[in-house]
Amino acid sequence: MTIKFNNFESKKLAFAKATQEGTPEEQSAALNAMIEALANDVQADILNQVNESILDRSIMQARGSNVLTSEEMKFFNAVVQTGGFKDTETLPKTTQERVFDDLVAAHPLLQHIGLENLGAVTEFIYGDPSGAAVWGPLFGDIKGQLNATFRKESIIQLKLTAFIPLANDMLKLGPVWVEQYVRTMMVEAMAVGLERGFVAGTGKDEPIGLLKDPSGNVVGGVYPDKASAGKLTFKPGETTINELTGIVKLLAKKTKADGKDADRPKTIAGKVVMVTNPFDTFDIQGKSTIQNAAGIYVTSLPFNPITSESVFVPQGKILFFVKGEYIAAMGGTDPIKKFDQTLAMEDATLYIAKQYATGKPKDKYASQVYDLQLGVPAP
Repeated sequence: MTIKFNNFESKKLAFAKATQEGTPEEQSAALNAMIEALANDVQADILNQVNESILDRSIMQARGSNVLTSEEMKFFNAVVQTGGFKDTETLPKTTQERVFDDLVAAHPLLQHIGLENLGAVTEFIYGDPSGAAVWGPLFGDIKGQLNATFRKESIIQLKLTAFIPLANDMLKLGPVWVEQYVRTMMVEAMAVGLERGFVAGTGKDEPIGLLKDPSGNVVGGVYPDKASAGKLTFKPGETTINELTGIVKLLAKKTKADGKDADRPKTIAGKVVMVTNPFDTFDIQGKSTIQNAAGIYVTSLPFNPITSESVFVPQGKILFFVKGEYIAAMGGTDPIKKFDQTLAMEDATLYIAKQYATGKPKDKYASQVYDLQLGVPAP
């Protein structure tokens, strides 16, 4: 379901700016304002749906409205009757699955990054398939160093927290609407957290973002920013072709298990994603738009990168990454708990839902960062 946001997007942008250049106090205030705006927008949207809804559940389901399973109905009925969540309760499994499905459906960047739902699993194994099997004589020794090509990652060390302000007025609407409200709040709040972590995470108690150098010098658990791989002008013609050629050739490189560069490149055709700050998107599109013989304006770039946006990519920078070369996973949850420390909001009880998650590039060639020089003549 698509939510019409009134104030959330502007508050999200303010939060992104605060995380990049604000003080801890400014970041906390921006987070508070963003969550409050999200809660207000979601609540207003749901109240509007309530006023327009048809009571017959079969008709509602046929029209795409929210219908709960028996387990979900029992769970959220208890939430309504008791006036909130108990500290020992975990959301039904089907609700958690819908949260993940909504996450990747409504946020294409998370889908491009390759976010996986591991359910209750908190560890997983990945590896380089090119080193998993080695030819040898029929009666010779077993070949291949499998332990060097497979790696185990734990996701239990990192937790993503979603804030859920639950107003008393929402409880009066019944379990169906409470479930939709809670699920929407979790999707949007977690989407912001996941996007920030996967794009700009420092690696300290959060993912190693695509803007960071996984092979760089780590100080206090914080990974350094990736050095700019060059400048992009997107000047039409041969200049753009040469610029994009350099990008894909660099992204095609890969490292071996020992950290050294591999002899052969990886296959990246159709897998290159270009992520821009929303303020830069139209400038790039303008540079890459031409009018064909039929008078139709066509926007196209060499090698057809998949385009996406993120407010966590600094303005003036552009991020490229390869689909499948970033580890992004969710798995396991904690019970929903009442939050009574900060971020207090009027006429609402604030709860937190914690989700285990992790993210890191597979190697230093998984992503590259460039400086934009739009409007500047190419050398």
